Amino acid sequence: MISTAYAMGQGGGATGQGAGGFTSLIPIILMFVIFYFLLIRPQQKKSKEQREMINQLKKGDRIVTSGGLHGRITATGEQTMTVEIADKVRVKITRGSVAQVIQSSSQPQAKKKK
Repeated sequence: MISTAYAMGQGGGATGQGAGGFTSLIPIILMFVIFYFLLIRPQQKKSKEQREMINQLKKGDRIVTSGGLHGRITATGEQTMTVEIADKVRVKITRGSVAQVIQSSSQPQAKKKK
């Protein structure tokens, strides 16, 4: 009697195995889609904007480096640029260390009121 029940239990589970394989992949695919739209895509967009900002740097732009130095670009090169951080104090930095542009040289500077 026990051997008959055991045999019946094995046959019933094997017939529904085809659909169970695909349905077990659905949560994994769903997780990948969620990670793509919440993590990967925004990071790629931010990286693209950073590259464009670095490529558009020119002499006269006021910048902030990733180390926190504020300065004005006095010369640019292929991979490096010279930044004036105080009167007659210039440092050479790599283009990739620029965190943000504070004021572009094409924007008019605000006039000080006396």
